[in-house]
Amino acid sequence: MMPADNAASKPHAEAPSGARRRLGIARIAVILVGGAGASWLYVSEVTENLTMPRVTLAGDNLVQLKQSLQEKDDKGEKPNPKLTTVPTPTAQDLTKKVHRLVLQVNTNEPATMNLALNNATNVEQYYQTLGEKVEIEVITFGPGLHMLRDDTSPVKDRIKAIAEKTPSITFKACGNTQENMGKAENKTIPLLAQATLVKSGVVRVMELQEQGWTYVRP
Repeated sequence: MMPADNAASKPHAEAPSGARRRLGIARIAVILVGGAGASWLYVSEVTENLTMPRVTLAGDNLVQLKQSLQEKDDKGEKPNPKLTTVPTPTAQDLTKKVHRLVLQVNTNEPATMNLALNNATNVEQYYQTLGEKVEIEVITFGPGLHMLRDDTSPVKDRIKAIAEKTPSITFKACGNTQENMGKAENKTIPLLAQATLVKSGVVRVMELQEQGWTYVRP
């Protein structure tokens, strides 16, 4: 049988897991993070004595501090925060997606050129209405280079108007095609001021697709 003095010195048994417990220190720190039109508060570092049940947070939930700790501190009161879980903001909430479209023109047909311009302006207007960003490249090579030639383009006035009004729509001309046309015609092939020269139109299309751009051939 255990001596009485040993039995008396034995520590009390732990309270059941569901019981409320006295916490000497609650550590709560407040970090304000802005994003998607909301403010999110993380918990950490405030010292106080309070009684509260054990709280377990699971998943990707954040903890929002509902009561202003600073206001309590200014009044000389002990903070007594009430915590509630809120959904984690997604990356799309924090940053709006940019839509990217590449349009290929490789035929010397005015109807195809105008269709490409229609596609570009319609897409740009659609996402502008939604308040979302969009980037569009019209890439010409082969016979399609005539679209961006200053001496032969049947749509150069329209391209000029689009470029001035809509900077999100850009035009790329194939350098290989320009060089080959220059040799065949024995002259320098002039390009529209709105056109940007790339080494290879086909390679440019490939690179943009590899980066996740949407490809459309009118």
